[in-house]
Amino acid sequence: METNEKSEKMSLRRENRILLVQLAYMCEATRTKADTETFLSLCNIFEKDPISFKFAQEIIFLLQKNLAEIDTLIDRFATNWNFSRLSLVDLCILRLAICELLYRNDIPPIVTINEAIELGKMFSGENSKAFINGILDRVKCTLSRSLRTAS
Repeated sequence: METNEKSEKMSLRRENRILLVQLAYMCEATRTKADTETFLSLCNIFEKDPISFKFAQEIIFLLQKNLAEIDTLIDRFATNWNFSRLSLVDLCILRLAICELLYRNDIPPIVTINEAIELGKMFSGENSKAFINGILDRVKCTLSRSLRTAS
């Protein structure tokens, strides 16, 4: 694969993650679940081709299916933080990244963590990148797979 093709693919994956943060935030703020109709509506609003955002759709459905387990991990590793005090944006980013770490072996954990930190820089406050990195680093240590390669 050529370097340009690889960077374009990475760019599309990042776009998927950006859409994911927005979708997760919208669902959490409105206390609704994402379904296919909601996903397609959001793609339409942001003028995104749903076929190119299949990754986002897969992750949001995985997240909803495993939300209790993911939230338990966040609560466990967010030492000295009350779960209810977490920033909603940081919570969404953490949930999405932990979902990737636990259920997407095709993505190296280091990539997932780096992407989550970038999303934190993009959508949250100055201190969120350190907070996100700290939580995800603790989750990463519980994994029994290679950190730098996909399975």
